[in-house]
Amino acid sequence: MRVESQAEPEKSRAPRVALESTVIAHGLPYPHNLRLARRLEARVREVGAEPATIAILHGELRAGLTDAELHHLATASNIRKVSRRDLPIVVAQKGDGATTVASTMFIAHHFGIEVFATGGIGGVHRGAVFDISADLPELARTPVVVVCAGAKAILDLPATLEWLETHGVTVIGYGADEFPAFYSRQSGLPVDVRVDSAAEVAAIVRAKRQLGMQNGLLVCVPVPAAAELPAPVVEPAIEQALREAESRGIRGKALTPFLLARVSELTGEASMRTNLALLENNAYVAAQIALALAIES
Repeated sequence: MRVESQAEPEKSRAPRVALESTVIAHGLPYPHNLRLARRLEARVREVGAEPATIAILHGELRAGLTDAELHHLATASNIRKVSRRDLPIVVAQKGDGATTVASTMFIAHHFGIEVFATGGIGGVHRGAVFDISADLPELARTPVVVVCAGAKAILDLPATLEWLETHGVTVIGYGADEFPAFYSRQSGLPVDVRVDSAAEVAAIVRAKRQLGMQNGLLVCVPVPAAAELPAPVVEPAIEQALREAESRGIRGKALTPFLLARVSELTGEASMRTNLALLENNAYVAAQIALALAIES
């Protein structure tokens, strides 16, 4: 198997920021998904970093895509949603795959990319303590800085934080004392430490390296205030979506996409607008962190 990266870091000293591709292939309809992919890459470049959208094309792991390849992910109907367990299957079958948080972390680390921007991580599902996203164990074993807006609000946030604590994953609040609740800026749940600059995050990453710790680091950035969807507004929609999923027997891989889509419908697509705003903001912050890490590396 040949594994390659489209990006060529030897020709550019700009630090790279990983971006996932599931949001392109499975998160939004065309052409909104392609516009988002281009906008996220542009936000990274605005800061002076280089975007590396992660995917699998023809069985090859890729970190950095051409615009034509982004278009392919946004329009093709045979793009598989790939988590860590799916990687050997898609590679062996020489298929095309869009990466989740877990598989993006794995591939980013493979290519030496330290910082990854996403929307919200997966976690422990409400009412199902044994239904745990593959994102969490990946954070426990892969040394990548994951910049997010907390865990998706459809999840059990206290249980998710307990899991991260048990497995030694440091949770940083970026300009925040509380764990963000994805759509909402606050959850009432404390983070391990608050920082107010990319340089402070970089210092923690360097200390973690010196200690020989090989797990990930979670940097949680609240959604911009202007785009926030307050909990009293979104929580009733989440609860209704959960009831509908239960009544329809929707579980496993299908659950999270169903819940996110249904919450968007129930909120008049306000949740989608919030989601897009936090994705752009997270990409911008991740680029700042990547630059801060590069200064003294």
